[in-house]
Amino acid sequence: MEEINVSKDITNKRSLFFNALKKGNLITKLSFIFMGLGCALRGQIIKGLAFLALQVSFIVYISNTGWYYLSNLTTLGKAEMYQVWNEELQIYEYLPGDNSMLILLFGVVTIFAIIAMFVVYINSVVESYKCELIKNEGKKPSSFVQDVKDLFDKNFHKTLLTLPLIGVVITVIMPLIFMILMAFTNFDKLHQPPGKLFTWVGFENFKNLFWNNPKMSQTFVKILIWTFIWAVIATFSNYILGMILAIIINKKGIKFKGLWRTIFVLTIAVPQFVTLLLMARMFQDLGPINVLLQQLGLTDEAIKFVTNGRNARIFVLIVNMWVGIPYTMLITSGILMNIPEDLYESAKIDGAGPVTAFMKITLPYMLFVTTPYLITQFVGNLNNFNVIYLLTGGGPNSLNYFQAGETDLLVTWLYKLTVNEQNYSLASTIAIIVFVISATFSLIAYNRSASVKKEDTFQ
Repeated sequence: MEEINVSKDITNKRSLFFNALKKGNLITKLSFIFMGLGCALRGQIIKGLAFLALQVSFIVYISNTGWYYLSNLTTLGKAEMYQVWNEELQIYEYLPGDNSMLILLFGVVTIFAIIAMFVVYINSVVESYKCELIKNEGKKPSSFVQDVKDLFDKNFHKTLLTLPLIGVVITVIMPLIFMILMAFTNFDKLHQPPGKLFTWVGFENFKNLFWNNPKMSQTFVKILIWTFIWAVIATFSNYILGMILAIIINKKGIKFKGLWRTIFVLTIAVPQFVTLLLMARMFQDLGPINVLLQQLGLTDEAIKFVTNGRNARIFVLIVNMWVGIPYTMLITSGILMNIPEDLYESAKIDGAGPVTAFMKITLPYMLFVTTPYLITQFVGNLNNFNVIYLLTGGGPNSLNYFQAGETDLLVTWLYKLTVNEQNYSLASTIAIIVFVISATFSLIAYNRSASVKKEDTFQ
C-alpha cells in the first residue's frame, strides 16, 4: 500500500480523522486522549513526544491563565482597583483588580491558541492513524530524520510558508481583531485600566459617529469628504504632473537630461520629514516667507498659509506635489522609454498633435502599466499621516470639529483621539471604517483595471 499523504487537501484529512475514530485500533483511539501516543508507540518517538509536549503546554496554559482571560472575556472584568487602610504603615494601599485591556488582549490570544491547538490535535490523530495504516501494510513509518529531510524537499513549501504565516497571524491578524473588538467597548479616558474597567457597549460608538452625536457625526462627515478630496487631488496631481515632467525631460532635443533628472531627484535624497518640517517653519505667520514678502512690499500683513483652513488645505496639496512629483517622474521615465516609437510616428502621419498623442497613446499605456502603483498611491494618500501631521498638525483647530482640525484626515484624527484624548474605542471605530474603505476600493479598482483583465496584452 502506498503511503497516504493527507496534507494535499483538507477533505482527505477530515476523512482520515473520522476513519481513525471509526476504524482505528485501541492505540489510535487513545491518541484522541493522549496526543502523539500512536506515533510514539509505532516508532515516531520524537514526533509523538512533540505532540504530547504541545498538549501538556496547552493544558498548563489554560489551567493557569488562559481560562481566567477566556471566562472574563464576556464582561472584561468585574473587580476594579480598590484601596484599603494599612494599619501597620498607617497609609492607604491600592490593591489591583481586573485589567480589562489585558483580559481582552489575552482573551484573543487564548482563542487563537485554542484554534491552533485544534489544528494540531487533528494532525496528531491523523498522523497516528497513518502510522497504523502503514504498519498494517508491513512498512515502517518515516523516521524523524526523514521528516526533517522532507521539510527541505517535497514539503519545502511548508517550511517556507510556516514562519511567514505565523508572523502574519501574530503581527497582523491578532492585532487587527484586538483593534476591531476594542471598537465595541467604552475604552476612553474615563475607563482607563488598571484603575477602571471598560465594558462592551455594542454598536454605540458607530451610532455616535454616524447619527447619535451631532458634533461627532458632523466632524466625521467633513473629515471623510476632505480625506477623499485630498486623496484624489494628491494622487492624480502627482501622477499627471510627474508624467508630464518625465515626457518633457525625455523629449528629443532636450539637452542635459541627466542634470535635470538629478535636480529633481535631490528632493528625494532629502528625508521627507526634514522637508516637511522645514516647509512648516518657513510658511508660519511669522516665518521667513511672510517676513520676506512684507519686506519686499508684496503684502501688508502675513499671509495665513497654515492658520487659515482653506489656505492650509491648498498649502498641504502644493507641498505634497513638491515631495511627490519626483517619485512619479522616476517611475514613469523608464516606462516611457518602452513605448514603441512607431506608435507616435503613425499618429503623427495621421495628423495627431502632441495632446492627442498623449491622450490616445501615452496615457493609456501608462495607466495599463502603472494601475497597481496608482491604487497603492491612492490608498497611501487616504492614510497619509506624515504630510498632514508634520505640515499643519491637522490644524487649524476649529470649535465646529470634535477634537480635530480643518486639515485632519481620518488617520490623523484617530491619532489625536488616541494620543491626546485616550479615546481608544472611538479611534478603533474610525480605524475600522478606514480599513473598510481602503480594502474595498483596492479590491474593486484592481480587479476592474485593464492591468488584470488584459494582463497579457496591451491594446
